Amino acid sequence: MKYPSKFIAGLEDIHIMIVNRVISVSLHSHFEICNNVRVKEKKRVLVGLSGGVDSSVAAYLLKRDGYDVVGITMAIWDGKYSASGKHACYGPDEDEEIREAREIAEMLEIPYHVFDCAAEYKESVLNYFKAEYLSGRTPNPCVKCNQLIKFGMLPLLAKKGGLAYDFFATGHYARVDYNPVINRFLLKKGIEPKKDQTYFIHQLSQDQLSKILLPLGGLSKPEVREIAREAGIPSVEKEESQDFYGGDYKDLLEMPVTPGDIILSNGTRVGTHNGFWNFTIGQRKGLGVAYSEPLFVVKLDPDNNRVIVGTREETYDSTFFVKDINWISIEQLTSPMEITCKIRSAQKEREATIEPDSDGVVKVTFYHPNDAITPGQSAVFYEDDIVVGGGTII
Repeated sequence: MKYPSKFIAGLEDIHIMIVNRVISVSLHSHFEICNNVRVKEKKRVLVGLSGGVDSSVAAYLLKRDGYDVVGITMAIWDGKYSASGKHACYGPDEDEEIREAREIAEMLEIPYHVFDCAAEYKESVLNYFKAEYLSGRTPNPCVKCNQLIKFGMLPLLAKKGGLAYDFFATGHYARVDYNPVINRFLLKKGIEPKKDQTYFIHQLSQDQLSKILLPLGGLSKPEVREIAREAGIPSVEKEESQDFYGGDYKDLLEMPVTPGDIILSNGTRVGTHNGFWNFTIGQRKGLGVAYSEPLFVVKLDPDNNRVIVGTREETYDSTFFVKDINWISIEQLTSPMEITCKIRSAQKEREATIEPDSDGVVKVTFYHPNDAITPGQSAVFYEDDIVVGGGTII
């Protein structure tokens, strides 16, 4: 029988709708389906415990959902510095935090292990931190730690120590999904914008993303605290870590006082300093310079130990370059792409275009000038709630 062309077209439309629906269901329910299978098979999950409410609730939720949960903590403090500050990732209160994490594990009735990552942390994070500052750049140690230590060395040491596992989980506010159409794992923002932590974990590889679970990505902070209260988790009101080091950054740089000049962009000397490494792009406070209008750091000159300052307008720019890109939602950038870009963790995303430059470097152009584009810091690219990729500002 010969069917009318309109009928054939209608069938084709229905077919397309069905295919799109199947793909949509696959995209949205992939992890729900996989999680059900994982639970039935009693998959083992290592949870990075810090003693804080976020990681504690992550462990609680995973155990509640039927996973075989094991708590692990990285020990990184070597006691070398006399830092007195608390609630930092790297600081003297590490023993207290390990004790708190152990108590959480006991309360949840899960095994708990501590792994010494101090040597690896010094090599990958502290040495990097010092080298970047002394090169006139502003490092991002949290990004480096997540990539190489927390999601890298810690689970690796656990595996070498005999703890076989299927997944590694943390209390980060972010989500991981899988797109079967492009065969890539996606890193997506947490649903609470103020708590989204994708900026700090944008360097995770496809292999790392394929093995992690982030139970808090679909929750808000108040919801997490309420779950902790209902579960009787004692760390519900504990102050959160706000920095990576519990002391003065100068401790880590181990540099002597080295006087130098503070100059305007035209070369006029307006003050002195004790080392260019004590400053960062966009800094206003602590310059010690009297001038007719507020001055900001616009550039660092490590070769001549000089700090260049200027007006607020001089801190703005529209174009910069990014290297060491970790692509997540795409395999490689081959043509210009419209995205939103974040150049600081607390900054809102700004509309921009990215395009290939050379040798893996990407050129970023903001639609409107942005202030304090800082070499050494991370630039992360987004499409809606999906992380396209990110790298280091040159």
